Amino acid sequence: MSPRRVSASTGVHAALASPIRRRLLALLQEGPGPRDAHDLGDAVGLHPSTVRSHLETLRHAGLVTRQPAPRAGIGRPRTAYAASARAEEEPGYADLVRLLAANLAETPQDRAARAEAIGGQWASQLVPLPAGTALETGLDEAATRVSGLFGDLGFEPELRADGPGRTITLHACPFRGVAREHPEVVCAVHLGLLRGSLTRVGATVESQLLPFVEPGLCRVRVTPSLEAASA
Repeated sequence: MSPRRVSASTGVHAALASPIRRRLLALLQEGPGPRDAHDLGDAVGLHPSTVRSHLETLRHAGLVTRQPAPRAGIGRPRTAYAASARAEEEPGYADLVRLLAANLAETPQDRAARAEAIGGQWASQLVPLPAGTALETGLDEAATRVSGLFGDLGFEPELRADGPGRTITLHACPFRGVAREHPEVVCAVHLGLLRGSLTRVGATVESQLLPFVEPGLCRVRVTPSLEAASA
């Protein structure tokens, strides 16, 4: 029997199946330059040997490169890693998404409106309606549900309390490159997903999606509704 052939895209998908590897790749993409396993281990709270194993998986998938870096003192050069050019190319259907984003409508405003509606339809497929009589979902539960949904989709969310509201920092985006080219579409889909999911769980809150507040980093804000605050 001939050995099974593994395509390049399959290798990339397998490498990015791990949330830790996606986080490591995002850190390398943010820069400012090559980083070693000790530095990255401190950033993600893992032992350098564990980080090194994940980095090697990313390297074999062609997503990072390995290079020697000089030490400050005496000893062998340390090994540093950097994101490769291929890391900016999303696996799977990125080219198709680009075509759809560019041709969804004639104007950016119409593309954004249609994309947000698509995001709302996506939420209806991903978020089941509550069984029986629906109770109003509070702010904390709503933010937790949204954070969990974005986590399942690979956004690496970090939820924290922020004054009267909640902030969800999204450390990764499955379509980062396309979002930079067509934020009026990709980010609008995610906004529709956010608002649609909140509606599905019965949350009476205000919501915002703040794309690229830092390189490679977006934020979601969920705050009490103006009606609830004035009641």
